[in-house]
Amino acid sequence: MPESKVHLLVRTFLFQLLRHALGPGHSVGSEQFVYWMPTNPRRCLAPDVFVKLRVEDTLFGTWKCWRQGAPDLAIEVVSPSDSESMTWDEKLARYAELGVAELLRFDPEAREGERMRAWDRIDEDLVEREVDGDSTPCVTLGWTWVVHPVEGVDAGLRLADANGELVLTQAETAGRDAETAKRDAEARVLALEEELRRYRGEP
Repeated sequence: MPESKVHLLVRTFLFQLLRHALGPGHSVGSEQFVYWMPTNPRRCLAPDVFVKLRVEDTLFGTWKCWRQGAPDLAIEVVSPSDSESMTWDEKLARYAELGVAELLRFDPEAREGERMRAWDRIDEDLVEREVDGDSTPCVTLGWTWVVHPVEGVDAGLRLADANGELVLTQAETAGRDAETAKRDAEARVLALEEELRRYRGEP
């Protein structure tokens, strides 16, 4: 089913964020089919974003758990078309069967404090954890999920590090580096102008 523009923007931002933040030593996928039963290809899911740590990232078309292992983290961004394909309870049961270690469900259209739900694998089942407000730990990555504007969407999903600083995308990192370089260049120009004034004996 077609996805809404909000869903597209939130999903794409997350994919780009995680690819840059984790680097090529970890696999990140988005909307690829994940299979976990080689004898039954109908048992599959297509997470909005998923992460498999310590498996080198490649241009994979599908993800086969019997070869690459089950994803460590999966994120589902709620979309209006979700109910037309599979109920959430059905999807949750499949994630439990898949073997994912941590699952996050994010609804950008929900009310403040009700946008996030999270599950952790405990005793071979997914157990929902208590989420307080618009943030919750990302146990897999050691960061924290926070609601924050992204790409013009008021309620997007981001990660913050242990110091509360937002984890940056590649574009944001490049922009910050460019701004730092600009400030450094401006400071050097001011220092040269000051030295020139002193050389000329100007006040």
